[in-house]
Amino acid sequence: MLDTLDHGTSQETPTAFDAIIVGSGFAGLYMLHKLRQLGLRARIIEAGSGPGGTWYWNRYPGARCDVVSMEYSYQFSAELQQEWHWSERYATQPEILRYVNHVAERFDLLRDITFNTRVTAARFDEETGRWHINVEPGAELTARYCIMATGCLSSANMPAIPGVARFSGPTYHTGHWPHAGVDFTGRRVGIIGTGSSALQSIPLIAEQAAHLTVFQRTATYSIPARNAPLEAAQEARIKADYAAMRAHNWQQPFGVDFQQRTDSALTSPAAEREREFEARWQRGTLGFLAAFGDLLTDSAANELAAEFIRNKIRTIVKDPVVAETLVPRQVVGCKRLCLDTNYYETFNRTNVTLVDVNAAPIREITAAGLHAGDTAYQFDCLVFATGFDAMTGALDKIDIRGRQGLALKEKWQAGPRMYLGLATAGFPNLFTISGPGSPSVLSNMLPTIEQHVEWITDCIVHVEASQHRFIEALPAAEDAWVEHVNAVAHTTLYPHCNSWYLGANIPGKPRLFMPYIGVPPYVEKCRAVAANGYEGFALTP
Repeated sequence: MLDTLDHGTSQETPTAFDAIIVGSGFAGLYMLHKLRQLGLRARIIEAGSGPGGTWYWNRYPGARCDVVSMEYSYQFSAELQQEWHWSERYATQPEILRYVNHVAERFDLLRDITFNTRVTAARFDEETGRWHINVEPGAELTARYCIMATGCLSSANMPAIPGVARFSGPTYHTGHWPHAGVDFTGRRVGIIGTGSSALQSIPLIAEQAAHLTVFQRTATYSIPARNAPLEAAQEARIKADYAAMRAHNWQQPFGVDFQQRTDSALTSPAAEREREFEARWQRGTLGFLAAFGDLLTDSAANELAAEFIRNKIRTIVKDPVVAETLVPRQVVGCKRLCLDTNYYETFNRTNVTLVDVNAAPIREITAAGLHAGDTAYQFDCLVFATGFDAMTGALDKIDIRGRQGLALKEKWQAGPRMYLGLATAGFPNLFTISGPGSPSVLSNMLPTIEQHVEWITDCIVHVEASQHRFIEALPAAEDAWVEHVNAVAHTTLYPHCNSWYLGANIPGKPRLFMPYIGVPPYVEKCRAVAANGYEGFALTP
């Protein structure tokens, strides 16, 4: 079927390929595996020294997945599903990284990955119909297809606080943690940020540090994870019919079994509502927000769930002033709901201080620590748990240029514009996995990554079998999809606060809701596009 593919230059020089994949996380590895099955000459370019993507870089204390292990895993290989054994309900970063390396070795992927090499630019040549990809320290590769598997949360965000370079001690970002780990024993530690990585790391840092000071801008809603060893009986039950579980989950709104209820929190009797909230609090999953069908669409219903969590915080945290500072005021769910282990309990420790930077803004970082409000704090080390330039940050760091030299960053000045989160107009044969406009971060990432990879693979087969040179999104289809993504988002409460879903955590970044809400309708749309001869795409003979 792929006999028309131009293999000539690929065989003449090791710098020319049928496809270049940027990134060796879960997306890049599976993309490489699928392209190999087509007989294509593909190569991954990876900045790190090993595979893993998010799970290679994020090694901060307590780093752990918030989707249960048996669901956060590949399903393309029945044998792989059966042979791998997860040890915990929610896998830690080291265990997930071991799984990634197992997959890479099991499917012999490492020989086609170039590590310790960063892609700096990618330029489409209209005459040759090939992508020219520049990598450090100055080499150039070419490929017919360029596939960005750069991840949604892979570009660490460092806040522009004056004086960062003046601090005399070590600084760490949770997204780029030292591989050897950090020992905080006996040290005075300041941590800036209270998002997901902070909630996971704060309890463990507090156990070591002489004193930990937490600087909070926005209080975060979190549910106790109730993590535990994975029971053998549960594992055996799932593995006895893994396919059925996967099929069931694929029909759920977020692609994971949150046991979604459809009835209203507003019409449910108060006692029943409290029982359901309590049951989900005790169960410990992100499915807390699936307790009723209107929690993410009706402000009054959402307030009932929010107040339940607020009262839990007030019960857990002994100091009422600290408790009220930790109580979130925004809609629950419009920012990422978190799972934690003893996060709120940590603020009962005598060696932990909470600082509200709304009341006492951080003015500058000094050689000895930082100034917040009227207080000077002294630290031995600083931790930045300040999140990521989500969805677009990693792509913005690469100088990507399409037809007539148009820079992707320039095209996206008013916000990212993609068709299905897979392709963008004016950039032929360029694909992204989990790009803006796909469910990505509002789904179980592993199954949605597989869906994207398989769609791209089928698309390449179609392009080659029909003897076309290029495929690219049509501007009208792209515009309609961006409008649809935001229309769907505004039927919910997700856009009701300044979140990284909107790019609001990055100063100057355009506000546009980026992930698509709803796995089943998205998958159906992708199927329909392919079935209708790749409707919304232009195919160049």
